[in-house]
Amino acid sequence: MLDPASVRFRAACPDDARAIAGLHADSWRRHYRGAYSDAFLDGDVTGYLLRVWAGRMGTPDPRARTILAERDGQVVGLAHTLLDADPTWGALLDNLHVAHGLKRHGIGARLLALTRQAVQDGSPSSGLYLWVLEQNSAARAFYTAQGGVCVERADVPPPGGDPARLAGKPIGLRYAWRPATVDVTFTSTGV
Repeated sequence: MLDPASVRFRAACPDDARAIAGLHADSWRRHYRGAYSDAFLDGDVTGYLLRVWAGRMGTPDPRARTILAERDGQVVGLAHTLLDADPTWGALLDNLHVAHGLKRHGIGARLLALTRQAVQDGSPSSGLYLWVLEQNSAARAFYTAQGGVCVERADVPPPGGDPARLAGKPIGLRYAWRPATVDVTFTSTGV
């Protein structure tokens, strides 16, 4: 069992871009296979994500909140949120990833709770939402356990706008938390 005291949570900084991209790429390779093309996932997905994260971290958006989980000096989780991303749904939790070997130890739940707190602090009347692949049943179960409600189904846009990076026509599901349910409690089961 993971000792909760061994995980530290903090805001990300520009020097974290490479570690974040590595964690993000590993998560995509494990959970996005079948939705994203094998050529993309087995190719330069890390390079693509490093460019994304270097841009995000190098020129921070004042609406963005990126929270990291660290264990033994290694990034083992991340949550990246954009406040006021949508006039109806509120803040977008654009990324929530936990290192594969550390799932189901409460890191994802804690990242989500810290995200909810950041949303409350930055925009108290805001809801929170995210998109998850329909095929990712473990993540969907986690979001449901955390009080999220599936409210919409849509085609997944290709990463970087390149249709060759998709495999078929994957479906994304919007999960939402309304402002009344955006609180700092969390359930430690799941991701």
